[in-house]
Amino acid sequence: MTRLFEILFPRYIWRIKTTEKKIYLTFDDGPIPEVTEWVLEQLALFNSKGTFFCVGENIIKHSEIFIKILNDGHLVANHTQNHLKGWKTENDLYLNNFNLCEKSIESIKKEKSNLFRPPYGQLKRKQADEILRTHKILMWSVLTKDYDGTFNEVQCLENAIKKTRNGSIVLFHDSLKAQKNLRYVLPKYLEHFSKKGYKFEIIEL
Repeated sequence: MTRLFEILFPRYIWRIKTTEKKIYLTFDDGPIPEVTEWVLEQLALFNSKGTFFCVGENIIKHSEIFIKILNDGHLVANHTQNHLKGWKTENDLYLNNFNLCEKSIESIKKEKSNLFRPPYGQLKRKQADEILRTHKILMWSVLTKDYDGTFNEVQCLENAIKKTRNGSIVLFHDSLKAQKNLRYVLPKYLEHFSKKGYKFEIIEL
């Protein structure tokens, strides 16, 4: 399926091309105190790094956790200010929301991000055209479905492990909605691939 998306949407990044045993974990929708701090603890246990696509309003509300993400050596990136659906939002409003998130990041990090992921994976062509002027649009090759209430924890883990390859971009959510599955899956996923010699790194493009 990822190959099909790469053909249909070649301007977006769906995976990192590498023959090395590297996996790129990404976490959407935080920072959220009850979840993000736990994620950081799990990553530290396995000496692993991740890329956090943060919602601007959560950055402002939970700035101390956002700072901890940075201090722990992880990467932060833009996920809009208010988690908007691109297909249902006027272009000007969406792009303004994108810029607001960038300002929220810059107010603490003191530099802009260069990666963007659209909430729900939804983005109109004109929205993408404008964002691509300054940012790379990062999607995913492994959707864990940690947010999906019809997926139990075991299914979620099996799905994530089965679809992971060298260079996979794996999508988790550090959100309240996803935390039940996330708390089961993430440590087991980290342990499984660490034992196989994989490294978990930030996305540097």
